[in-house]
Amino acid sequence: MDQKEILGNQEVHWNQKFTQNMDMFGTEPSNPAKKTLEVYQSEKASRILELGAGQGRDTIYFAKNDLQVDVLDYSPEGVNAILQKAETAKLAKMVSAQCHDVRKPLPYKDQSFDGCYSHMLFCMAFSTQELEQLCEEVRRVLKPGGLCIYTVRHTGDADYQNGVHRGEDLWESGGFIVHFFDRQKVQHLAKGFEIVDIEEFEEGKLPRKLFRVTLRKL
Repeated sequence: MDQKEILGNQEVHWNQKFTQNMDMFGTEPSNPAKKTLEVYQSEKASRILELGAGQGRDTIYFAKNDLQVDVLDYSPEGVNAILQKAETAKLAKMVSAQCHDVRKPLPYKDQSFDGCYSHMLFCMAFSTQELEQLCEEVRRVLKPGGLCIYTVRHTGDADYQNGVHRGEDLWESGGFIVHFFDRQKVQHLAKGFEIVDIEEFEEGKLPRKLFRVTLRKL
């Protein structure tokens, strides 16, 4: 199996995990989502794009707080879970979700969104070149001045350089491949954006160590 196949097979792994546990990450919104909502409210954002939404814990939180959320995720199980939760919460009009591989062009017109949010999607099994293409697509679909807010695990994390090396700063542990970021990578991917903030925070039991990056489209 070549490197591209190894990275591509993460979709199967995530689908299996989502099938086994319909609330794999819990039901409460993440702390990054809570902070992001405050930012989007202060910016008077109304429509945002969420990339790699998992099973929708942040999606539902945004929708409950009057944000129109368009979701892209490459796991059919995750997309189905999000749509079911939106229906149950009577938020179906606020949430749309579809399967999409973000290594391909985003299925939206230019300047469609006030913001783009992603919790740990950018540190999945993507090469730097694929991340460059994704960031350019995010910039394209954002309105002028729109905010891209994303979180990624960084090179200070305990899992960095542990497990199986999959090229660049990608490391596999427990079947999951993570692309670890340093500040230089954040800066490299910020072409066409102003870097508003790079905040360090921790999450989970390890704990995982992450950046919360806020970019404004120039």
